Amino acid sequence: MEKKKQDILNRCNELCKNNLLETLQIEFIDVTEDTIVARMPVTSRVHQPDGILHGGASVALAESVGSAGSFVFLGSTDLQIRGIEISANHVKSVRDGFVYATAKILHKGRTTQLWQIPITNDKNELISMVKLTTLTLRT
Repeated sequence: MEKKKQDILNRCNELCKNNLLETLQIEFIDVTEDTIVARMPVTSRVHQPDGILHGGASVALAESVGSAGSFVFLGSTDLQIRGIEISANHVKSVRDGFVYATAKILHKGRTTQLWQIPITNDKNELISMVKLTTLTLRT
């Protein structure tokens, strides 16, 4: 299982190159039977002008990890995943360290998937709660 897990993480991190995920320095760090986890450093790169994490960066992190989860958990390489609806409640601010997004699938349909994605800080405190719906397109 450990080799398969590392292969999945390597594949997800390879998809981060030369796009928004690389710009935000998003890194996939764990995968289980029903979750996938990514982290993002909180630096001036993702701050609002007043020095706290921008909510849009949190939403980009959540959509990235949920979309990757759909790709991984649907188990096919001939898929394109699109986020079609996302909502976020930001409940705590953060200035530095890392934030962690843990995507857990609530509905795993062939066409749509529903994800719950809490974002936490280094102390495992809730920063944002995100709900994401993804759409699967066959290529």
